[in-house]
Amino acid sequence: MSNKQGKQQKLSMKIDVQAYTLVIALIGIGLIFTFLTGGEFVSPRNISNLFNQMSVISVLAIGMTLIIVAGHIDLSVGSLAGLAGGIAAILQVWFGWGTITVVIVAVLVGAALGLWQGWWVAYRAVPAFIVTLGGQLIFRGILIGISKGRTIAPLEDSFRSISNTYLPYVIGYVLAVAGIIVLIVLKASDRKKRSALELQLANSIVDYGKLFIYSAGIFVVTFMLNLYYGIPTPMLIVVMLGILFVFISNKTSFGRYIYAIGGNEEAAALSGINIKKNTLYVFILMGALSGLAGVMLTSRLNAATVSAGNMYELDAIAACVIGGASLSGGKGKIVGAVIGALIMASIDNGMSMMNIQTFWQYIVKGLILIVAVWIDISNKKQTA
Repeated sequence: MSNKQGKQQKLSMKIDVQAYTLVIALIGIGLIFTFLTGGEFVSPRNISNLFNQMSVISVLAIGMTLIIVAGHIDLSVGSLAGLAGGIAAILQVWFGWGTITVVIVAVLVGAALGLWQGWWVAYRAVPAFIVTLGGQLIFRGILIGISKGRTIAPLEDSFRSISNTYLPYVIGYVLAVAGIIVLIVLKASDRKKRSALELQLANSIVDYGKLFIYSAGIFVVTFMLNLYYGIPTPMLIVVMLGILFVFISNKTSFGRYIYAIGGNEEAAALSGINIKKNTLYVFILMGALSGLAGVMLTSRLNAATVSAGNMYELDAIAACVIGGASLSGGKGKIVGAVIGALIMASIDNGMSMMNIQTFWQYIVKGLILIVAVWIDISNKKQTA
């Protein structure tokens, strides 16, 4: 029994170290760019821009985490986001549809095309790599065709407000305090349950010390954002989606099924899990999130273009891998993916502020992706 507890404790420590490594890496990147940009990198205006920039990739990374955990990959999300955003813009600019209607249509189009791809993967056993690579080309081709190669603009104020508005200062602080209270309540409830089940408990000073650091981080970020215009609406969307999908992945049978399928598909099937149905659901969710990401991107740019979302799938995959997801399936965290997206956005943002040429940004991000996968492979060899 003690040996088993020792193994569990080592695993828990390993997971904690990985999470802390991400945060330390993010802080390190911030310090480097702060020094190289004379402090401009951590100015309230740039921090606000940074959260705006990472929002679309974060939404895609949240869905991509479930795809990767299930043991698949989706190379079409960038093109699908571009297509969904293009459809929303066409319906509004050319046909005069209202904002709420076009947003719903864009998300439903994404979900429907995700269902179509998921059907090929789950029920026709075509590898997800091939299906989504084909989808990438198909969706980009459809966008070019229906838009006639034009830029569709401008959009209504209500549509632009999706990605270009900010929460009032008071509401921002209220949400920050509410979030801190929720974290404290959840931690206290978790400790109470573990104690009732006679499970191992971490030192209360350590647990609540972490909460203090998280709370301080939430307050500092809120304070910095309120020095500009307030918390950006896209950031709020990402936070709400993150909370929802953390709950889905950790607290629902569907989430547990996805991890089981990615960890060992044969064992999952023998335990009675419907592999095909759950795989289909994952692709539907990814499609819907791609549709929402397309709406957010189009809103931020106030236009739909034929190149919208180009290469975003690679940024989303990189964010997931940096965040600790394993490309072999069964491993990945929503929070890690969002932090990974923030790291990628920070690198883009910092290098742009330093006027570094675009090709260097691609090279650096590519090297980071390779190193992240290498670290994942090395960790597996050590635990084998």
